[in-house]
Amino acid sequence: MDNERIFYSYQLRISIKVSVLMTAIPPDFVNYKSTPVFTPDNIPKMFLHLHNTRAGVYGKIKVIAGSLKFYGFTERRGSIEQEIVLTQNESAISPPEYWHKVEFMTDDTRFRVDFYAQKDSDIVAENRSERND
Repeated sequence: MDNERIFYSYQLRISIKVSVLMTAIPPDFVNYKSTPVFTPDNIPKMFLHLHNTRAGVYGKIKVIAGSLKFYGFTERRGSIEQEIVLTQNESAISPPEYWHKVEFMTDDTRFRVDFYAQKDSDIVAENRSERND
């Protein structure tokens, strides 16, 4: 029975990690904005607390160094449905309007977030005009 529980737990962790890591950004979406590289010293507090991606936007979290834990939630104030530890050169994708937060696992962790929207969307057009102002 203990072996069955361990195997089930292992399967569950693998399937949860795959679900976020395997989320695909649609091919007609483009990277319209990226954050600076975040460290424990400069991270905006909102990233450490429950927040969601904007409607129509995918966020791709890229770990540059160290280790970062990604938490995915069923809904706002919902229960945790995913806990994924990302290490150097790994990434996870947060789909539009998905509730999540991150936690630094090591002091040397560095990561950034790339945001993607449909190439002909108002989101991309607005961002282009902000860059040109």
